[in-house]
Amino acid sequence: MNKKTTHNISELEFIALMAFLMSNVALSIDGILPALTNIGQSLNHTNSTDLQSIITMIFLGLGIGQLFFGTLSDSLGRKPVVYLGVATFMVASVIAVTANSLEVMLVGRFFQGIGLSAPRSVSISIIRDLYSGNYMARIMSFITVIFILVPMLAPISGQLILEVSNWQTIFYFQMGFTLLTVIWFGIRQKETLKEINRIKLTKYLFVDGAKAFFRYKETVIYTLISGLMTGNFMVYLSSSKQIFQDQYGLINEFVYIFAGLSFFLGLSTFFNGSLVLRFGMKKLATIALYVFTLSALVYTILFIYSENPNLYVLLLFISTQFGCIGFIFGNIRALAMQPIGHIAGIGASLNGAISTIMAVPIAMLIGHFINQTALPLFIGFLACGGSSILLLLLLEKIKKPISDMELG
Repeated sequence: MNKKTTHNISELEFIALMAFLMSNVALSIDGILPALTNIGQSLNHTNSTDLQSIITMIFLGLGIGQLFFGTLSDSLGRKPVVYLGVATFMVASVIAVTANSLEVMLVGRFFQGIGLSAPRSVSISIIRDLYSGNYMARIMSFITVIFILVPMLAPISGQLILEVSNWQTIFYFQMGFTLLTVIWFGIRQKETLKEINRIKLTKYLFVDGAKAFFRYKETVIYTLISGLMTGNFMVYLSSSKQIFQDQYGLINEFVYIFAGLSFFLGLSTFFNGSLVLRFGMKKLATIALYVFTLSALVYTILFIYSENPNLYVLLLFISTQFGCIGFIFGNIRALAMQPIGHIAGIGASLNGAISTIMAVPIAMLIGHFINQTALPLFIGFLACGGSSILLLLLLEKIKKPISDMELG
């Protein structure tokens, strides 16, 4: 497939559409980062650690929701499930925007995550319906480039909205963006799961799909790595306000720093899309994991007994981490999905759910220690990166005897 895809829209439009469907998640997370203090004041909660829950709770909903929507999409088709998820998101947004306590806000955020899990997981299933192998990784990388533009712009848009209105308006903006995206999706994107390939909806559908999923050791291990790396990223998202606004005192500059760091993630993801067909997704992801872990180790050694370094030093290290993540996320996800095209919906839901649910406690644990310095962030990077490398080595050890038996 080159210029045109099998669903009669251009590859460029398909990439943009899938990216916009996924970016609703990033907009709902990153767009409110500048408003966390305002939300806390409105809800009579000013503790920064407590306010991290507004970010992590939506991830918990994302993880749980994918278990249901991915499975349903293998039976009902991709498009109806996206509509159901968006409807759930809209109702949850109303709960969040009218919340008068932190507890109610967290309920709204949880169900926002459940709703947004539908377009997020189904997008992956649609991509897997149409592409495979390194070409799938290439498409995923280009989608992620556009996807990354949202984290770059979302905090800035949130800051601009706060200057002329209140934090509730940010939620209304997110609802409008999501509605326009699903209308575009409904008009232009054809159903990619053919009737003949649909799995009958029974009470055993998810169980049977899960059994098939866990039979593929590569898929399971790459999913675990995805969870560790998502945990890294979630820690940064939930604690970035504390690090830059509270520790460095960069109140107004925060959104631009956030955007600049996101640029490095987008840039490396773009280069991954260009390089993956030449070098392969596994090789690029492996090299990036080693560099990611080594960089975190160097930072930990240099600053383990000191205060925060000069801002530019911190930005250099975080930019390096983000540059590596750009070569990891899309490739690891594609590697996990590669063997399970026959259960793409359930597979995408389990992959997303396991990795996201893994990430939530990782983010909450590490985030709890980010009070005085950014060091716990890099210790978390080191632990998760090192664990990912061990999992890769385990996978090679598992595969080698199989290869030897085949040769014999």
